Amino acid sequence: QVQVAESGGGSVQAGGSLRLSCAASGIIWRIDTMNWYRQSPGREREFVAGIDSEGKTKYADGVKGRFTVSRDNTKKMVDLTMTNLAPEDTAVYYCTSAVRMTSLSPSKDFWGQGTQVTVSP
Repeated sequence: QVQVAESGGGSVQAGGSLRLSCAASGIIWRIDTMNWYRQSPGREREFVAGIDSEGKTKYADGVKGRFTVSRDNTKKMVDLTMTNLAPEDTAVYYCTSAVRMTSLSPSKDFWGQGTQVTVSP
């Protein structure tokens, strides 16, 4: 199967920066899109940023200009660099990888367990 694991969460003061990393492992022929989502208490999970296999990126409006998503296809990793963080960025951040396990397999999303990001005023 496929495992997805996030790392790099923590606590920071407003205006600070953090970098999250996500690694996919297991039976992987190809990874299509890798995305980051987040969920804070009382709110639905929301899309944050994503990057496809060719490096094309997409961002939620609220993080444009502050967050940068990048990936290393060889290492099967995706990073999310977050700058100028604000208290409203506090959430559990999840990584997803759209994986094809064989050349004939359809793409399937695998999710990590999430990593907590806390931004204090």
